[in-house]
Amino acid sequence: MLNYIWAFMILIGVVYGAFTGKMAEVTSAALDSAGDAVSLCITMIGVMALWVGLMEIAQKSGLIAKLTRGIQPFISFLFPRIPKGHPAREYIATNLIANVLGLGWACTPAGLKAMEELAKLEAERGTVGYLNDGKEVGGKRERVASNEMCTFLILNISSLQLIPVNMIAYRSQYGSVNPAEIIAPAIVATLISTLVAVVYCKGKDMRRRR
Repeated sequence: MLNYIWAFMILIGVVYGAFTGKMAEVTSAALDSAGDAVSLCITMIGVMALWVGLMEIAQKSGLIAKLTRGIQPFISFLFPRIPKGHPAREYIATNLIANVLGLGWACTPAGLKAMEELAKLEAERGTVGYLNDGKEVGGKRERVASNEMCTFLILNISSLQLIPVNMIAYRSQYGSVNPAEIIAPAIVATLISTLVAVVYCKGKDMRRRR
């Protein structure tokens, strides 16, 4: 879908430039933007290397393991149907910790693994559902995500961030005088979004159980 949106926006820009006689400006903007994109990618690679490296140090030092054990009560509160000791719990905890620290790149592998383990858990329970009562749609049956999968996804999207690394890097790249001043507003905004997500997920879970 995003591919179509971007293609439509580019097409509109080219057509507008052609009809207004500003194709030179459109071409110049496209070339300048391409250069900015490369510079931004190089900046983000450096930031990513730094924070992923710190994450690796924290993991090998045992800090991540301690934090994972520390948030297990929170995991149990949000995912009461996931058995203790199940691999999904560790992956979920690792993902949430990485998100809180602003390490969006580092949390992706753990998030994918968590989803895989949650799918396996549903398969073991024999409770994997399908849309349209199991009827085929487009030549295949459409699976329904489990309650735990939906909760994890919502929590992942709305995650609290103590250090918004991406935004700091973007602001630094584009000449902000104080790139880190975004930290306080980001903490407030993501804290509210996380609280809303938790309340929403628990509310939906209570309705489903009724």
